Amino acid sequence: MAERILVTGSSGMLGRALVEHLADNGHEVLGVDLRPAPGQAPERRHFIGDVRDTALMTRATAGASAVVHCAAALPSYSAKQNHDINVNGAQSVLSASYQAGVQRVIHVSSTAVYGLPKVVPTTEEHPREPVDPYTRAKAEAEEVAEKFRDEGMCVSILRPKTFIGPGRMGLFAMIFEWAEEGHNFPILGRGDALIQMLAIEDLLAAITSVLSAEENVANDTYNLGAAEFGTLREDFQAVLDAAGHGKRVVSLPARPALAVLRLLERTRLSPVYGRLQKKLLDDSYVSIEKARERIDFQPQLSNQEAILRTYAWWRENRTAGSRKGRTSLEAWGQGALSLAKVLF
Repeated sequence: MAERILVTGSSGMLGRALVEHLADNGHEVLGVDLRPAPGQAPERRHFIGDVRDTALMTRATAGASAVVHCAAALPSYSAKQNHDINVNGAQSVLSASYQAGVQRVIHVSSTAVYGLPKVVPTTEEHPREPVDPYTRAKAEAEEVAEKFRDEGMCVSILRPKTFIGPGRMGLFAMIFEWAEEGHNFPILGRGDALIQMLAIEDLLAAITSVLSAEENVANDTYNLGAAEFGTLREDFQAVLDAAGHGKRVVSLPARPALAVLRLLERTRLSPVYGRLQKKLLDDSYVSIEKARERIDFQPQLSNQEAILRTYAWWRENRTAGSRKGRTSLEAWGQGALSLAKVLF
């Protein structure tokens, strides 16, 4: 039976893909976002507004059987914005859902709540150990979700790795642009750290599974990531190979390169934020066994397949990335890093 499902952040990369996916599966979908909807159809209604507006969210959640909370701030946002959007936004969405008697809320979180864990694969039992404003805000938002779970709501917390797919820009636009223009691409150290990502198609499948799962299964916390993944060197080299210019991934001495990146970040001349600088040097992957066993999560795409599909989309839609911004749908400004192209 078709259900009415509310999606917050419905004009973002994940939100718009989820709205389309749910509508295609026969659901009535209502979106909430600060930006207009990218497309309009009878089964896809849209509110333009802020998830922190509890009065708006109260109206939006009325009659909904489920809410998927995708709206969130990104690491590029200020500490104040991260807390306000991620934490206060979650409080507003969950409060409105609770008052409206929504049967199920899916809170899309992130494996970033683990900080920079040294234990891999990282399981859901690993403590939240935030290391910066973004990870602190994501961890606090989960605490908000858990409080409503304790009040009797069915609240699913999904922790995806960085998800990629058609529409993804951000820092990925940098490797795509350098590859397309025929440059080698620099990487910190040897580039042999195992870095797990997640195809957006597999994230959509996981959300769908949780929406239809028994309450005792849905009312839990799950890591989500690719089952097959390799090193950043391998994944980035695959993009360079697809570009067809014969270029290579080039290793940079990690310590001096990090010093330069930190200086550029402090002077706002680089989009590569501190946690990412450290994350790229160590293995970073989570256990997905719990999701496999309880919600039948079966990732279909490897890291490399997902990033190559994203690159193929970018090549056909590169003008979509001409606008610089801070969201996943926009190419992040490269700052001083764009000048380094001449060296590679």
